[in-house]
Amino acid sequence: MTSRAHTQPQPSVSVVGLTKTWPSGVEAVKGIDFDIEPGEVFGLLGPNGAGKSTTIGMLTTTVTPTAGRAEVHGHDVATEPIAARSVSAVVFQDAVVDRALTGRRNLATHARLWGVPTSVAHARITEGADGFSLAEYIDRPVASYSGGQRRRLEIVRALLSEPRVLFLDEPTVGLDPRIRFELLDLIAGLRERSAMTVVLTTHYLDEAERLCDRVAIMHAGAIVALDSPANLLAGVGREVLELRVDHDPNGALAALRAANIAGSDAFAVGGTITVPLHNGRTRDAAAAVRRLGLTTSALSTRRPTLDDVYLRLTGDTLAA
Repeated sequence: MTSRAHTQPQPSVSVVGLTKTWPSGVEAVKGIDFDIEPGEVFGLLGPNGAGKSTTIGMLTTTVTPTAGRAEVHGHDVATEPIAARSVSAVVFQDAVVDRALTGRRNLATHARLWGVPTSVAHARITEGADGFSLAEYIDRPVASYSGGQRRRLEIVRALLSEPRVLFLDEPTVGLDPRIRFELLDLIAGLRERSAMTVVLTTHYLDEAERLCDRVAIMHAGAIVALDSPANLLAGVGREVLELRVDHDPNGALAALRAANIAGSDAFAVGGTITVPLHNGRTRDAAAAVRRLGLTTSALSTRRPTLDDVYLRLTGDTLAA
């Protein structure tokens, strides 16, 4: 009996040794590697300056790689930039719509540039305006839009060409909490509409946890961890014990480890010590800390966040 070989689907995005060194000598991206599967929502998580936007720039052909290779839906971004652009779309941090034109005129112009037939473009514009709550504003000049309305318009604009891969660079930065939450809900709904691959950059922890199947955590141009948010959090434990000491946090951390309260994955940042609790015995750990006689100004437990993962790996904070 013969068996038919199963072939793996081609990644939507494939990155090998991707590097960017600016003329000043600053190495913004340092030989990173990852694959993104079709239909996956993939996040690049890290603070400003981590290399996220430079990576997106290379994947969208607006930044030329110094070394390495990147493909978008099988097209090399360096040697086949037009083909790579034809299967992708991008929403950058900075607005690119014409503020003097109406939302509808902006969308129609973009559709025409992409060669979308007029009748098809009209249907897609109507669908996008309805789906992203823009119908009420679509015929107003973009200059009158709020930041959230303008960002929704830019996403609809990017979707007009029906891209295989959608890149979102810090999609909610600068928005107020309510508008940001609404936009996140709309982005999450993209998965239900199509099998499109979504790649987003963010330094907001809740965005990564809510939207992403997998997250690549970036620090100083390198990827320091890559996994699902759940697996990354599981590595920290179900709870963390957090205490603030008045003097010598490193000495206090050493004392906690010597007493078997903290493991090798505990860390200190400034005067705050974070102790992952893998066994879940919160009360025992807190009582043991008190018995050590450490002078603490605060002692509490909480659920871990991706910021804890980042701090443990780098000693830095995602909010930087």
